[in-house]
Amino acid sequence: MPVSLIPLPALAAEVGAGGTAPELGTSAVQMVFGLLVVLALLLGTLWLIKRLGQPRGPVAGLMRIVAAVAVGARERVVILELGNSWLVLGVAPGQVTTLAEIPRQEVPALPENATAHDFPAWLQQIVARRGKP
Repeated sequence: MPVSLIPLPALAAEVGAGGTAPELGTSAVQMVFGLLVVLALLLGTLWLIKRLGQPRGPVAGLMRIVAAVAVGARERVVILELGNSWLVLGVAPGQVTTLAEIPRQEVPALPENATAHDFPAWLQQIVARRGKP
């Protein structure tokens, strides 16, 4: 037996008793409003999770990730700054291994004409390389 949100006998009785069927515009407005409420709740929850996940107090500035690079599908090498030293860590699912410990260094600055995320220039270089025989 199929389940419906609007019982058909009640709707037929309402229309037969001189009432009118619910308008399509009203239903659409209610649907859009409900969607907006759900999206607002989702965004609020995500903001709250992000906010609660951040370290607070004196521990907040104790560690920071200096660099990370993927070396496999699920493996990464991460440089973690901890006080005056850097830890080079191998991170895999369910496992973190210390690869090396080195003294803290200054991160080299990028040249003025280069940006960290210059996607259009990178894409032009790739297209230019492919065009050359």
